[in-house]
Amino acid sequence: MSDGINRQLVPGGRVIARALEEQGVEVVHTSRGSRIGGLHEGCADEGIEVVHLHNEQAATHAADAHARITGTPGCAVVTAGPGTAAALPGVATASRAQSPLLLIGVQSALTGDSRGTRQDLTRIGMPAPFTKYAANVVDTAHAAQEVSTALRACHHGEPGPSYVEISLQVLDAAAPSATPQPQDEHHGAPTRPAADPGAVQRLADLLVHAERPAILLGRQVWTTRATDAAVTLVRALNVPAYTDGAARGTLPPDDPHHFRLSRLYAFANADVIVVVGDALLGALRGRGERPAPQATVVRIGRGRRIADAHENVGHTIDGDAGEVLASVAEAASARTGDGAYRRKEWLDELRAAERTAYERRLPQLRSDARPIHPYRLLHELDGFLTEDTLCITDGGGVALCSEQIVQPRSPGHWLDPGPLGTPGVGIPFVLAAKRARPDKEVVALFGVGDLSVTGWDFETLVRLDLPFIGIVADNSPAGPPHRAERDGRPAGAGDPFTGLPYDTFARMLGGYGEAVLDPADIGPALRRARESGKPSLLDVRVDPHAYTPGTPNQTVDK
Repeated sequence: MSDGINRQLVPGGRVIARALEEQGVEVVHTSRGSRIGGLHEGCADEGIEVVHLHNEQAATHAADAHARITGTPGCAVVTAGPGTAAALPGVATASRAQSPLLLIGVQSALTGDSRGTRQDLTRIGMPAPFTKYAANVVDTAHAAQEVSTALRACHHGEPGPSYVEISLQVLDAAAPSATPQPQDEHHGAPTRPAADPGAVQRLADLLVHAERPAILLGRQVWTTRATDAAVTLVRALNVPAYTDGAARGTLPPDDPHHFRLSRLYAFANADVIVVVGDALLGALRGRGERPAPQATVVRIGRGRRIADAHENVGHTIDGDAGEVLASVAEAASARTGDGAYRRKEWLDELRAAERTAYERRLPQLRSDARPIHPYRLLHELDGFLTEDTLCITDGGGVALCSEQIVQPRSPGHWLDPGPLGTPGVGIPFVLAAKRARPDKEVVALFGVGDLSVTGWDFETLVRLDLPFIGIVADNSPAGPPHRAERDGRPAGAGDPFTGLPYDTFARMLGGYGEAVLDPADIGPALRRARESGKPSLLDVRVDPHAYTPGTPNQTVDK
């Protein structure tokens, strides 16, 4: 033909699958029973793997994790109406974590839309607060263009999710196998924007002349793959570095510039604080407290949405974290000697604060108490990790506690719920990690409530033969409270869960399970789980009174 385009008619699902493949989608995560027309077959034809999970929230979390781990777009496809509603926790989680994710919601039928037919639900507005782009595809002529535009939007500026709703009629209708794709200038913008040279020079001057600087590396260090640039700057300028979220592992635990337990001390005494990304801006406010009055705060990152919500947070350098950090290091490269020498006393002071904090909690790390102290569990877990262990945390209190003690050994080896703190990410994150990085050992730490949200996809891990080591920090009471019997209420009514056997749950679904009651048994149980070669859950009974949800928020990082 004159335009050189193959006009052979194929199902709309194949056209959409081709658009996904052209934008770098490698895997589509979906829920069992999703009605997605010919999209399954189209993905298979285009070499895109389709992975089925038990529910829509799990599918969306898995797509989020795939994007975080690989840097390529995550994609989830869910069924009509309630399927989109069930996927929203995953979309919101990806939004706060700045994770590029495309959610495709399948509309049951155009003719019945908004008329009360089965699974009819106003959908396009549901994900809108959490997405950068949302569109309803009503014909095959524009389907591929909308999908491509939505995926490009995920990476434009501050990364995040997009949503496209496609009817079954579009998926099943005949369409040309290739369609001209007009370039969208807005969404086709460079994904690694450079920062203002003047702002870079000013930050370099600040760091060269600072006597008590600190740098806080947030998730954008990993999502923009800025690890090497961050390490170069920290070492060249002799700056103490703290990490958060996905940036954990940027520096190895024994690096002289790696600090963990003295962060609040550093905030209170630093004269320059550099924040990479947005996750730590709330921490800088310290639950209402501000950094020391003498501190100059500079934020580096893409997108000002969160930064603008914090008044008096300081200056912002808007740009790709890796590009900015590399430019600052280069601008300061000829002037590092004097500043680095002057900061020796500052680093020694922070190391002393680290030692004090560590010695204060040492009795808990070595505690032989039964039930097990959670810090003893986390201490054993930290000693169990290898250079290639990818660590996942799922939960509130236990996840916050783990950040104080468990240290990933390499960049890109830490996954947590992110700033939203959504429960239930653990099992889907494990699935995505083992599919994307099958050579890595995966260890996952769960709270009891978090595992219950998506725990049935443990069966998916067994079915797909994806071994991992799971630890449930089980702080549920050993038995039902006596008060329920005294008050004449049914046993357990209105009271917490009591001792669900998570090890039995794992064995029931074909995995490895073991209950751990004594702290001396934690290490051997972890090794047995590793040697089993199966998906595993260790039900570790921790002291329910050692900490309660919310308490770690007041002690973390001190």
